[in-house]
Amino acid sequence: MSMLLDRPDADAVPQPIPSRMTRARTRAQIPTWWRDAVGAATWSSMLMVVALWVAGGGLHDLTGWASALTSVGRLTGLVSSDLLLLQVLLLARIPMVERVCGQDELVRRHRLVGFWSFWLMAAHVVLITVGYAATVAINPFVQLWELTVDYPGMLLAVAGTVALVMVVVTSLRRARSALRYESWHLLHLYAYLGVGLALPHQLWTGQEFLNSPVATIYWWTLWASAAGSVLVFRVGLPLYRSVRHGLRVECVIRESDDVVSVTVRGRDLDRLDPLPGQFFSWRFLNGPGWTRAHPYSLSAVPADDTMRITVKELGDGSRALADLTPGTRVLIEGPYGRLHAGVRTRRKVTLMAAGIGICPMRALLEGLPQDPGDVTLLYRARSEADLALTKELDDLSRQTGARVVYLPGRRIPHRPTWLPEAAAHFSDAEALRHLVPDVAEHDVFICGSAAWMDAARAAALDCGVPAQRIHLERFSW
Repeated sequence: MSMLLDRPDADAVPQPIPSRMTRARTRAQIPTWWRDAVGAATWSSMLMVVALWVAGGGLHDLTGWASALTSVGRLTGLVSSDLLLLQVLLLARIPMVERVCGQDELVRRHRLVGFWSFWLMAAHVVLITVGYAATVAINPFVQLWELTVDYPGMLLAVAGTVALVMVVVTSLRRARSALRYESWHLLHLYAYLGVGLALPHQLWTGQEFLNSPVATIYWWTLWASAAGSVLVFRVGLPLYRSVRHGLRVECVIRESDDVVSVTVRGRDLDRLDPLPGQFFSWRFLNGPGWTRAHPYSLSAVPADDTMRITVKELGDGSRALADLTPGTRVLIEGPYGRLHAGVRTRRKVTLMAAGIGICPMRALLEGLPQDPGDVTLLYRARSEADLALTKELDDLSRQTGARVVYLPGRRIPHRPTWLPEAAAHFSDAEALRHLVPDVAEHDVFICGSAAWMDAARAAALDCGVPAQRIHLERFSW
């Protein structure tokens, strides 16, 4: 394939690996039953909600028209509340859940659960209003007004609903694309306000919360778990780690016109157990905007006292990194993500990267335990000038015996693909099989833009790679 820049020579003799690489830590294989346990806990909570509704006379109330509307309205409200709290728990950064699912899967589930919760909440409002109105034979709009004004906690619930509606609307794909990440992130925090404002309404007027000690214990436990997880894992633990490890910017190196590498230094960073391929959420205390965290992957194997990220200037936060000065304080959340050796199931590995997605793949190339020929890196970019960290990649290829293949060039027009235009005569799967003939026996790690990763994943599946051996992490929002 003429567009490939396959270097160094495949016959090059592997050189000794630097001592930094020998310190790369690998996490034990994640037990498969952990994922089953997380899924079982999720479904058990839903079954518990339905069981409490049945125990509270929910089925008995289905015998009459008005009572049936009200009863089903209560059920939709309960399930909506349960999903709302599960949505909070999904992104509460609970370590076990993070390790099992990774951010990519958690964000997808969070979005799906959020939309279901919203529509069930809307159904709850309509069914309860119509059911109450039918019971006393009044206009549903009059009943809605009375519910809002006369029932305890309802005004707070209305305010919470408005906040949740704003979050749902800005979560739609078209709305997200029109917003800067910083603006979207700030608006999304109103979800916590919406959840908090709904609590008084449920505790003061929800009979399922009040009539059964089991129900009271269950709901208070679920609320406390959600609030506690956010406070501990999203606030307390990051603050403790940031203070404990005393991270500061050590140096900033411009790799190209729009790519910079930032090295931070701290104490006892091995206690964080960061793995090559993982990412942190970073806050650099260098001026306005420091309150917003940005996810950046490690671009090198972390040492006991330093970590490095490499970032392309794509927004306000990334552009500001070029102006960081040594000594700037750094706050972190993490490490997060499943792009690490702990999910590896095969001796041979294919790494697929596009654009700045090379960062975690460069770290993996350095940190994966390997023999010569075990690892292949396929690196896609718009042009040779856009290939980042190539000198380091070439050095690592010589040191480890890994194969590095560069694929520069414009995208193939009118076709969703992971390939450059020069490979238009290949199908996506044919090209992957040509480059890595035994890819079906590999683990495949993928990082790049969302559309590119979808195309790369589809190619790997078409080549016979099982879905469970394809590992990727999306950073789109």
